[in-house]
Amino acid sequence: MPPFTMTFSIDEQHDGKLLRQFLQENGISRTALTDIKFHGGALLVDGRPVTVRHVLRAGETLSVVFPPERTSDWMDAEAMPLDILYEDDYVLVVNKPAGLATIPSRHHPGGTLANGLLHHYRKQQLDSTVHIVTRLDRDTSGLVLVAKHRHVHHLLSALQQKGHVVRTYEAICHGVIVEDEGTIDAPIGRQSDSIIAREVREDGKPAVTHFRVLERLYGYTYVSLRLETGRTHQIRVHLAYLGHPLAGDELYGGSREMIGRQALHSRQLSFFHPFAGRWYTCSAPLPDDMELLIEATRRRCADD
Repeated sequence: MPPFTMTFSIDEQHDGKLLRQFLQENGISRTALTDIKFHGGALLVDGRPVTVRHVLRAGETLSVVFPPERTSDWMDAEAMPLDILYEDDYVLVVNKPAGLATIPSRHHPGGTLANGLLHHYRKQQLDSTVHIVTRLDRDTSGLVLVAKHRHVHHLLSALQQKGHVVRTYEAICHGVIVEDEGTIDAPIGRQSDSIIAREVREDGKPAVTHFRVLERLYGYTYVSLRLETGRTHQIRVHLAYLGHPLAGDELYGGSREMIGRQALHSRQLSFFHPFAGRWYTCSAPLPDDMELLIEATRRRCADD
């Protein structure tokens, strides 16, 4: 497959501008330029190699050719079914099932979503490693945004900081939330006695979660949540902080009486596509285990 390349038609507005400045204005970092210079990329104007000191002229065509990416030696490509809801040359959105880790770790060195995506790339003859933009916990189901190149990841991360990647979750938590909607604005940091668990603490990083009640059930509440920030375990920690831990979330005080994992699903993902120049939205239906929990608690409400 040809190397990842960005092409620009230079107009009057950029006539006389240094190539270095033009590249910076278009989100190509110094790190990316170093990678291009020393690892097999190229800067071409009308097909001729140039340096960043080139002075652009209206009518020229600039091609930024990025070098092929190396995959980590410790990560293997593994064939697995992938529920891909959207894909183009730059990004893909996949619906991850609960129980599947997003990336390899010491406890899950293989059998992860990243391993499956790498196999998918190999079938496409795509020279790229896996770049996860919106990572999910192993037992959280739903939509994951993936960049198919390092530079695309860089652009999407910048857009995410500006609020141009919007994630909406649905969850089932213990107890009945009285307010119809609200905002949890509480900083999150690592618990001092754990390398995994987080908690609300004054010296934590800012974290903001918006929630809206979808349905009040027997002993539970079905809620929709939108993240303004992306802290580790944010929804899980914030709902536990409210006194309404997620059903199934034993780490933060939930019970597995009705479901075998935290009842949290990434339902909708909207993002501004940096190359198409418009918004895209994908949705994934609620998984069966959460649907069964809702139906069971609805019936108990009706019985009472």
